[in-house]
Amino acid sequence: MLKVVVLISGAGSNLRALLEGIDDARDTASPVGAEVVAIGADTERANLDLAHDRGIPSFVVKPGDFGSREEWGDALLERVRSFAPDVTLLSGFMRLVPPRFVDALAPNLLNTHPAYLPEFPGAHAVRDALAAGATETGATIMIVDNGVDTGPIIDQRRIPIALGDTEATLHDRIKVVERQLLLDTIRNLAAGTLTLKETTNS
Repeated sequence: MLKVVVLISGAGSNLRALLEGIDDARDTASPVGAEVVAIGADTERANLDLAHDRGIPSFVVKPGDFGSREEWGDALLERVRSFAPDVTLLSGFMRLVPPRFVDALAPNLLNTHPAYLPEFPGAHAVRDALAAGATETGATIMIVDNGVDTGPIIDQRRIPIALGDTEATLHDRIKVVERQLLLDTIRNLAAGTLTLKETTNS
């Protein structure tokens, strides 16, 4: 069983979809073969009810409790490692993690992004795609490195931009694809048909 720790900052909508996808497939011919063993956050405002409602351990490591970003990252790493995950997922985690955190967990450190990287990196990818007048964007799942959305790409899919799309309507359609890419990636990792070390070397 693939053990996953998920880090969130907000509502955790992608996490909710992952948990539901794992549950829905549990008694089918193709279970996901993974379990979320802990949910962590950088703020108490994050939706840790997703953990509490399912009996999943949770934790909060707030940057303001530490003297530096590096100290915060070290404390976060210690909490993550205490659950011995096979994969750590940043799911709407709105802080850049320090290099020591990345180096300790990569390539088993994943993130999703609402664009077809390397197009539109950064925190405002959906807004940037609309502002650029693009006719299509996408969704990507990748390995986290020490850049901003520059890590090795695991999978991605194109999404057309419709006439009259707003940031909200476009993002809603992207999220549907992001969630499927994430579930497929976790399933493939659990099945052994995807190896992250091979992805980094390709």
